[in-house]
Amino acid sequence: MNEQFFQERYPEAYPGSIDPDKHESLVEIFNGFVERFADRPAFTCLGQTLTYAELNKQSAAFAAYLQNETSLQVGDRIAVQLPNILQYPIVVFGAMRAGMVVVNTNPLYTEREMEHQFNDSGAKALVVLANMADKAEKVLPNTGIKHVIVTNVGDMHGTIKRVLINTVLKHVKKEVPAFNIPGAVALRSALKIGAGKSFSAVKVDRNDVVVLQYTGGTTGVAKGAMLTHRNLMSNMMQCHGLFSMVLEEGKETVIAPLPLYHIYAFTVHCMVMLETGNHSILIPNPRDIPGFIKTLQSSEFSGFVGLNTLFVALCGQEAFRALNFSKLKLTISGGMALTKDAADQWKSVTGCEIAEGFGMTETSPVVSFNPPGFVKLGTIGMPVASTACKVIDDEGNELPIGEAGELCVKGPQVMKGYWQRPEATAETITEDGWLKTGDVAVITDDGYMKIVDRKKDMIIVSGFNVYPNEVEDALVSHPDIVEAAAIGIPDPKSSEAVKVFIVSKNENLTAAEVKDWCRERLTAYKVPRHIEFRDELPKTNVGKILRRELRDAELAKQN
Repeated sequence: MNEQFFQERYPEAYPGSIDPDKHESLVEIFNGFVERFADRPAFTCLGQTLTYAELNKQSAAFAAYLQNETSLQVGDRIAVQLPNILQYPIVVFGAMRAGMVVVNTNPLYTEREMEHQFNDSGAKALVVLANMADKAEKVLPNTGIKHVIVTNVGDMHGTIKRVLINTVLKHVKKEVPAFNIPGAVALRSALKIGAGKSFSAVKVDRNDVVVLQYTGGTTGVAKGAMLTHRNLMSNMMQCHGLFSMVLEEGKETVIAPLPLYHIYAFTVHCMVMLETGNHSILIPNPRDIPGFIKTLQSSEFSGFVGLNTLFVALCGQEAFRALNFSKLKLTISGGMALTKDAADQWKSVTGCEIAEGFGMTETSPVVSFNPPGFVKLGTIGMPVASTACKVIDDEGNELPIGEAGELCVKGPQVMKGYWQRPEATAETITEDGWLKTGDVAVITDDGYMKIVDRKKDMIIVSGFNVYPNEVEDALVSHPDIVEAAAIGIPDPKSSEAVKVFIVSKNENLTAAEVKDWCRERLTAYKVPRHIEFRDELPKTNVGKILRRELRDAELAKQN
């Protein structure tokens, strides 16, 4: 599918090409928006707001600290292990302004995962939340990290609230285990020191790597996707054109419950929303649904960025359904497949339809999107500007419209490659620049695309392909089923059989009733043969159900 196809058919919904070389670097863009929107709120967290001018000042102080008080050089990697708190954008943009490469690190990582990422990236510095500094203490001796900067959740608040928040978390909720990291510096101290110094602007090339974004690790060893200034600026412009169909510059408030260290939220909130002068409300712990809803009650929000499991969880709460949604005009979904049931519930409750997109860490991340006002539920929309998509068979041949095959993407947002993994890069990106996504997709006659499933998640029953998403969609349409996951398990007769794991809100729901429900909606070979009820399903930090973990557990039972 090329750009002309969409521009001819959807001139109102397709913003046209972008110029990926319009800007020199992310720092150039940053310098522009912090000056242009200086008095506007940029981020709010736990009732404290950071304006664009304050973001400029504080990130400059951090850049000055890094350049003057550490041994770090331009191009060195700095791991940032922070949740959605005000310190995150300060540290990230400060590091970029100092010429460093940001290594986004999940605060929920285990010690093993931290050690792998620190060593694989070659990180020389770490900015870590005090809540997980005890884990860092254990792994640091096994890494090359020379500088550690620690911050507490309440550090960007005024004195009274700062002391209150930090004291409650440490001594009442016991969420900050004791740690001892020799030479560690408090972020507040670093910012104070840096405020008295200046930093030198760094000359960078737009093709330089600025973020090492690690894949979720759900498919094996986590790899670092090398995202350049050009990659991230391109995706920012691609998304800007689509979001601006309903969002106005400098006038919007958008809810940010997904972690900024994840590329989906990073691009939306730290790129597009900042570049357009808009305001993001950070939710540090979206799993605290009552606390989340309390924040929403005091916000007149016009945008919401989420994913399927979050939409379902919120819509199930009476307090959420009672909110005022009169300002809400854009809801974005990504990160996992959006089910029809979740989309219908959200629209019924909020009056706003969900615009689903598709992306990958390796594509900065957005590949396609349903333009507001042109949403086709059940699809991932059309490719964003300056992006080509095709589907191929197992031999690499391009398939015609309507046939399912592996989705391939080409565009300026496609990563430079995997960090220090040339073989993995060559397996993923072809010599002529096509990135193989590993997802099975269909391109329809109207140019919209549908993800059938992950290639490796496909279940083969007696030679027939069964796509887990289709089975799961049928299951969650049942009024008693909250969540479901489908996997293939070995079967002597049919090669594989479908097994499903279900979370039900009705403890009396039976496997027989589930099978009857599925028989009415699925071809016989797709109907689950094995059913297991669970209280919860394993998920990644952003709420994506981990089919691999379920599959591995099943295989372990049989070995």
